[in-house]
Amino acid sequence: MEERNLYGFETPSLLIVISGPSGVGKDTLLERMRERGCPMHFVVTATDRAPRPGEAHGVDYFFLATEEFTRMIEQDALLEHAVVYGQHKGIPRQHVQDALASGKDVIMRIDVQGAATIRRLVPEAVLIFLTASSEEELEQRLLARGGDTSEQLQKRIATAREEMRCLPEFDYVVVNRDGELDQAVDDVLAIIRAEHRRVEPRVVKL
Repeated sequence: MEERNLYGFETPSLLIVISGPSGVGKDTLLERMRERGCPMHFVVTATDRAPRPGEAHGVDYFFLATEEFTRMIEQDALLEHAVVYGQHKGIPRQHVQDALASGKDVIMRIDVQGAATIRRLVPEAVLIFLTASSEEELEQRLLARGGDTSEQLQKRIATAREEMRCLPEFDYVVVNRDGELDQAVDDVLAIIRAEHRRVEPRVVKL
């Protein structure tokens, strides 16, 4: 982010990835960052699933027909894409390129599988693993969220356990404890400030 008024000197824009198991609060974290006016570009993910109540196209997700999503894959228009719980999700490449070119830091939330793809394609990206304070807390969040059958819930819990093993592949970990969302936001912002003070800055190339 080349903004002197924020860091005191110009530094290259960062590509920041927020990832972690289902239920750790990725969407909630980014929503709070927007509310606090954090000066960065928030990437909107494309998906072929139907909108949930209260979700808006172009704000929460780009809701696409499966045929349109497939066409974007064929045109290499997605930076990364994956099938998550039977639904296609992906990051529109052009949106990320345009945001980086504007001089802003770019932050995105993706699943753990997608984060591994970003690490391979864009090794200069900053990968942050968001987690709950315990497995029990995570299970309670998934139960409280509702909307899943018992079988789907058990699958999410089992997947979350597997994804926790991917923690060593990330650069940082942030714990999102119940009732301490702003502290998790502060931790993410501290990581971003530290990255902008690296002696040898990350230079993102797409």
